[in-house]
Amino acid sequence: MGDGTPLWLFGDQLGRHFHATPENRGRDVLLIESEAALARRPFHRQKLHLVLSAMRHLAGELGDRVTLVRARTYREGLARFGRPVVVHEPGSHAAERLLAELIEEGLVEAELPTPGFIRSKRDFAAWADGRGRLVMEDFYRDQRRRYAVLMEPDGDPVGGMWNLDRANREPPPRRAALGVPRAYRPREDDVDRGVRDDLDRLLRARRIGPVGVDGPRLFAATHDEAGRALRRFLTTRLASFGPHQDAMLTGDWAMSHALLSASLNLGLLDPLAVVRAAEARLRGGEAPLNSVEGFVRQILGWREWIWHLYWYLGPSYLDRNALDARTPLPDWWRRLDPSQVSARCLRTALAGVRDRAYAHHIQRLMVLGNFALQRGFAPGALTEWFATAFVDGHPWVMPANVIGMSQYADGGVAATKPYAAGGAYINTMSDYCRDCRYDPRVRLGPDACPFTAGYWAWLDRNATRLAGNRRMSRPLSGLRRLTDREAVVEQERHRERY
Repeated sequence: MGDGTPLWLFGDQLGRHFHATPENRGRDVLLIESEAALARRPFHRQKLHLVLSAMRHLAGELGDRVTLVRARTYREGLARFGRPVVVHEPGSHAAERLLAELIEEGLVEAELPTPGFIRSKRDFAAWADGRGRLVMEDFYRDQRRRYAVLMEPDGDPVGGMWNLDRANREPPPRRAALGVPRAYRPREDDVDRGVRDDLDRLLRARRIGPVGVDGPRLFAATHDEAGRALRRFLTTRLASFGPHQDAMLTGDWAMSHALLSASLNLGLLDPLAVVRAAEARLRGGEAPLNSVEGFVRQILGWREWIWHLYWYLGPSYLDRNALDARTPLPDWWRRLDPSQVSARCLRTALAGVRDRAYAHHIQRLMVLGNFALQRGFAPGALTEWFATAFVDGHPWVMPANVIGMSQYADGGVAATKPYAAGGAYINTMSDYCRDCRYDPRVRLGPDACPFTAGYWAWLDRNATRLAGNRRMSRPLSGLRRLTDREAVVEQERHRERY
């Protein structure tokens, strides 16, 4: 293999740290739009748009260096290109299996390490092997030390603490919006209009079956746009990010969140460069430590950890179901139809996914994920839904997030306790309950909050499975003292409206 072997880039490998490095700068680039990949799952319409727009924008940016092939499958596209290629590590087990076949067939010469993540799989395995637990906090601290991020010269963390979560759990202010400058918003161009026309054509021909609604592109599709989005966040929103990062407001879907996950997961931003840029804002006195540490934790800690757990735990992890949850996803959930929902928190979150292919992490965990946990949704189906309905969803992103963190289906690999909560938590951390037809304080009767009542019904259903978890001893003790336990369980067993 010589340096001139063309580089095939998947649709999530589009940044300059993939194609403009010294070892790749001399290579031609191949991009393949696979219709089979677009049609394989019910992806959100805006996600399909973003990926195609990003690929076509890169083709325009690199000019004659790029060959963009539109084909039925990746294999067909490679055959049409007619030259062996190299490729970076892909983002799914299915793609990894495909690459093994393509290497055997001679269509792909070699698989290169991915520059889309900071730590190699080999280094992670060396850290993880033999550990009794794979908790993110342990990994995050090791990452901080290894890459000298937010560290003092003597080896202590800046500020003397590794984790400032306690400073980042404030409820929302009592107003309609957080009141911070708006996040970066890209402007659509002729490339976007061409993508929209092509998706309309495929939809009319019933060759794709997306969910959600079309809408103006909200997220970056190019290196330059992603850079502007990052700078806007660092300059105008990072300082206020920390305190309210777990809060939710009906009238402010973005709050102070970075909205950079789609750019990172398309490979448009180098994650370590993003971390260094945030750290520089702390050193320059432009943002407080709690906000910077919270943001760094999401990228250097959480994102890296989720990626590595996907590969380290292997494909069988997707089949884990420690709580034996078997309920199929309802049609209104799959179709993103909030009109079928009365609970304001759930309706707002579901509408956000429908309209933007996005919900921030607390809406995902404590509204959507919490509801799915309480209702016993099958974790494998739920994982696929999160991976396809969200603009930043990819096969590697969701398993540990959903199966592990959200649904506790791995029995405690990714989380030390289930992330289940009743309406009281949502009432504290949002404004959703103020005008809701349900009362978060009520668990029985027509006004019973489906989250409050659902929490106790879920706990009753799983009491035996959770009995050995010390962190669940207090909730289980509360369940035993519940005087209307049987009535609540029976009510939730027959509930049809939420």
